[in-house]
Amino acid sequence: MPEERRSRLTPEDRRTQLMAIGVNFLADHPLDELTMDELARRAGVSRALAFHYFESKQGMHRAVVTTARDSLLHATAPRADLPPRERIDDTLRRFAIFVRDHRGTFLSLVRGVASSDPTVRALVDESRELNAEHLRVAFGELGIVDTRAVRMALRAWVAFAEEVFVSVAADDLADDAELVALLVRTLDATVAASRDSAL
Repeated sequence: MPEERRSRLTPEDRRTQLMAIGVNFLADHPLDELTMDELARRAGVSRALAFHYFESKQGMHRAVVTTARDSLLHATAPRADLPPRERIDDTLRRFAIFVRDHRGTFLSLVRGVASSDPTVRALVDESRELNAEHLRVAFGELGIVDTRAVRMALRAWVAFAEEVFVSVAADDLADDAELVALLVRTLDATVAASRDSAL
């Protein structure tokens, strides 16, 4: 039966299926627990087939983290049709929704920066840099001068926001509107504190 199921999927579809299973695994488990054997077992395929698509456990981890990261970035991409202030608020609201709907995946992504694999760490760092860049653009439209201090502050705030989301990810009673309001207040304070810095 597994052989019959396998023959119905194209190589691209099979790889997509395996990556989806890997991302779903992150909902309840840390990345380091995802092995080739576990992925193959959940997919109902041979270990050899899993290796065929990913070559190594590290390669599989990179593919899974890339998929999870891209789904987060897609779900929280700033809306270009909104004014900068509304764009920031809207992005944070969608971030909160993503964390609530995919909390395990988000936790694994944030913790992925502690991975022993430098490529996995780089993937997570890239998403942080991109989120900080989106903020820099929005604040630039609001008249904030682009300085080294502002950029450092925005990168630091993104890491802070991730920790806030981690703290409330397991709290079903947390109010998204209040969470976003808190993040907006701390973001504005961070930018205000850094805009006059000589750094």
